[in-house]
Amino acid sequence: MFLKLAMASAVSALLLSACASMPSSAQAPQTVAIPLSHYSGTWLEIARRPMWLTNGCVAGYTTYSTGAKPNEIAVEDGCHKDTPTGKLKTIRARGVLTDAGGDNARLEAHYPFFITWNYWVLYESPDHDWFISADPKMKNLWIYSRTVPSPEARAVMVAKAKELGYDVTKLEFPAF
Repeated sequence: MFLKLAMASAVSALLLSACASMPSSAQAPQTVAIPLSHYSGTWLEIARRPMWLTNGCVAGYTTYSTGAKPNEIAVEDGCHKDTPTGKLKTIRARGVLTDAGGDNARLEAHYPFFITWNYWVLYESPDHDWFISADPKMKNLWIYSRTVPSPEARAVMVAKAKELGYDVTKLEFPAF
């Protein structure tokens, strides 16, 4: 028994020391300053990283409006099941700008069942017609636009996501 306990302790110590010597993860991505008007109206989801929440979702969108309190944004996410004319699925969230008065680029969205997502705007086009957001770890990334882009415009958007350091081979492009 003592030998098993000693072996387990030694293995645990070895694993902990290996973790301590590992390099720290990449720094959080840089956000950009955006006007509060960014958080009004509807944005179309042009590209995203696949996840179980969006399986079968096409023609996705996010609609922002003024929240009940300062620094609060009302969020509605929606998509259609399987086809752009399929059944509409929606979910609402209470968003809070965690950097209000600064860049206004960090939105913490509180969904039902205590689910929270952090969306950071990493880039907004000069004409304010499209933007790229990601979570702070750059695991999930979204490209949004006010209109459905041409294939050429979409290629520019994807190139920008790659320039920001995202592995664009992980993106999917839901139909519109």
